[in-house]
Amino acid sequence: MYSSQINRAALVAHARDSIARGSKSFAMASKLFDRQSRERAWLLYAWCRKCDDIADGQDHGGTLQGVTDGQARLSTIRVLTGMALRGEPTGDPAFDGFGVVMRECAIPERYAHDLIEGFALDARDWRPRSEADMLLYCYHVAGAVGCMMAVLMGVDPDDRATLDRACDLGLAFQLANIARDISEDEAADRCYLPQEWLAEMDIPPGEHMKPWARPRLAILSRRMADMAAAYEDSARHGTGALPPRAAWAVLAAAGIYGDIAREVARRGEQAWDRRVVTPKREKLGWVARAAVQVIGRARRWPADAARPAGLWTSFKD
Repeated sequence: MYSSQINRAALVAHARDSIARGSKSFAMASKLFDRQSRERAWLLYAWCRKCDDIADGQDHGGTLQGVTDGQARLSTIRVLTGMALRGEPTGDPAFDGFGVVMRECAIPERYAHDLIEGFALDARDWRPRSEADMLLYCYHVAGAVGCMMAVLMGVDPDDRATLDRACDLGLAFQLANIARDISEDEAADRCYLPQEWLAEMDIPPGEHMKPWARPRLAILSRRMADMAAAYEDSARHGTGALPPRAAWAVLAAAGIYGDIAREVARRGEQAWDRRVVTPKREKLGWVARAAVQVIGRARRWPADAARPAGLWTSFKD
């Protein structure tokens, strides 16, 4: 067992630097947590970021690099994660910090393994055939993290209703990512748009970024933005189960990241001419709005409200 005397402060400092480099949106939202939750969120983020970087040959994101040793990279992620979960030192602060937060919060290990399965899909050059395939991928790479974050914030691991709402927010974030990054993914020979969607638009495989296909691609990006908005709205109904500061952070993050999908849809055919980001002033606006929303969240978004028909669920009996 890894000693509890590990320099937790050093791991937190590393994780703080990681989120500051890797995601300005999540870094800003994390400041709204109480200190304990904020540090734990950083530790979890640092592991997610490091796994993603290992899988894609990156350093805190950036341009995707073509990798030829995907299975070896996946094995590294599995081995280091397994060591961290067993409390063994890994020599990597991102994985060591992950082990700390998993033990402190008693987060079910299945979510970590579910996330790694998302990297496994990429390692074998998987492409979604259907909308359901795409949403399953979104669960693995983002919805599972939403569930982990919910437990980190105090949600009972058996509270399936709230965890589904947390998963919804992860799905909303990933749908926004897919819509925004279509061009970057294509350059790395990846595509997360369902093949059935492309066929519906009469876009042959590998042709979706051609100039002639842009109007049709814009239709698909708007569809994806609408889906993201539905999941974002559903996620807000879970915030009543969270402490006020945690709910504040979640509602701010939902608005900040939700604006990415909304901006992609607004730009239409020009959505991929330059990378979509949420400007700092608009992020601050969401921080202010979320502070107000926290007060009436239980009335505005009742927990017992039915999820919209057709939304994907992470819990399938």
